Formats: sequence, C-alpha cells, structure tokens
Amino acid sequence: MQLVVARIGRAHGIKGEVTVEVRTDEPELRLAPGAVLTTDPPTAGPLTIASGRVHSGRLLLRFEGVHDRTAAEALRNTLLVAEVDPDERPEDPEEFYDHQLDDLEVVTVDGTVVGRIESVAHLPAQDLLVVRREDGGEVLIPFVSEIVPEIDLEAQRAVVDPPPGLLGEEADEEAGEADEAGGTGEAEETGAPGEADANGEAGGGAAGPGRESTR
Repeated sequence: MQLVVARIGRAHGIKGEVTVEVRTDEPELRLAPGAVLTTDPPTAGPLTIASGRVHSGRLLLRFEGVHDRTAAEALRNTLLVAEVDPDERPEDPEEFYDHQLDDLEVVTVDGTVVGRIESVAHLPAQDLLVVRREDGGEVLIPFVSEIVPEIDLEAQRAVVDPPPGLLGEEADEEAGEADEAGGTGEAEETGAPGEADANGEAGGGAAGPGRESTR
C-alpha cells in the first residue's frame, strides 16, 4: 500500500535542494539516498533521492534530474509517497502506521465501548485519534500512552483510559442530574438546569464540534 512520507517545501539555494516536511517516523529508511518515491500529483514523479542533509533543523533533499532552483521550486507542495507492505510494522513497538489504526474498536479500560477510529489527525503538538462514537458523534483522543495504554492489532482494539471530561460523559451526567433536580419544583433548584445546560454545552464542545476547529 502507499504511505505519504513527506511534503516538499520551498527550494533551498540554487543547486536543486528542497526543504521537506517529514511525515514518517522512519526518515532514515523512507527518505534515504537512492529511494524511489511516487508523487501526488503523479505528474511530478517518480523522484529518486540523490542526497539528503539536515540544515538548521530542517531536512533538505536533492533529487536526481533536479539541478537548479527553478526545477526545485516547481516541486513545491508535492507529496512524496512510498510503497509499503500492508503487513509491515514500524521497528518501534509503540509506533503504528495510520492504516493499522483505521477502524479499530475503541473501548475504555473497564470495557465500555466508545466507538471506532475513523482517522488519525497529525497536529504539530501531537497526534489525535478521530473516533466515531456509536451515537454518530465524534471525539478526539490524544494518541499518547497515558491515555491510550494499549493497541491490540490482533484483537483490532484500542484501549483508552481518558481523563475526566474527555469523552463528555461528565457533562451528560451533570445535565441528567440537573434535569431530575429541576423536576422537584423547589425554588432554590430551579436555576440548576440552566447551569447544567451551560456546562453540558461546554463539555459537548470539548469532545465533539469544538475539537473539530483544532484539527
């Protein structure tokens, strides 16, 4: 299968080098000299890596047949794509390819079903699991070992240990308790449902639509 391993940035210097945005945890393997990569758009490739070096914290690549700044700049925003065996796994047991996580069932440590992984969002700060809940809603779960302690590819399951409020369950419980209290007719509690509704909306935003704006 195909795996996006980098995106070409701007040209660097006048000899055909380009900066690249690395999208693989194994750049020394996927972006090594001699590697032949297909591209998106396809008309830009295939490209063979002639050399690579790190400059000011950025990876610079030069491709065979690309000898000047004009040719390098023409490749800007091109995606570099590697062919990967679907059964291949990263060397680090704590790392996974996106396709390995797609559609895994997500359950909490006590066995409660949350939903299924729909995709992985790669943000500058961290990766997020985009989980489609059984009720059709969406929740974003930080992909860190403290919150996702187990990925079982054999069982096709991801176990999560979410902090309070991440899944929005606390807001739902508070809203439910407030509704029950509001039904008693006691004057001192008539304001509770409104407060709970506000809390409920805030909680729902954190777990659902509000998180979409951070993607």
